[in-house]
Amino acid sequence: MSIDWAALGQVFGVSLLVTVGMVGVFTLGILGTSRKAAPEHGGAAAVSGGAAGASALARTGAYTCFALCAAAVAYGIYLIVA
Repeated sequence: MSIDWAALGQVFGVSLLVTVGMVGVFTLGILGTSRKAAPEHGGAAAVSGGAAGASALARTGAYTCFALCAAAVAYGIYLIVA
């Protein structure tokens, strides 16, 4: 039995990078959905158009991050099945 150590190391490196990258993208998605448009100090502060736009942009970015994660999972399942 012979082990190709170079190929094994390559698989380990790529899987480590992809795992860290996917965790990072998912974390960005969670951060994007947890953004608040209104200040947390209480009171009836009016939300300016810039804050609402930033919140919508953060939410859109978060959904994009989640879509990237779902696409990576779907591609992994495709590679396993094919």
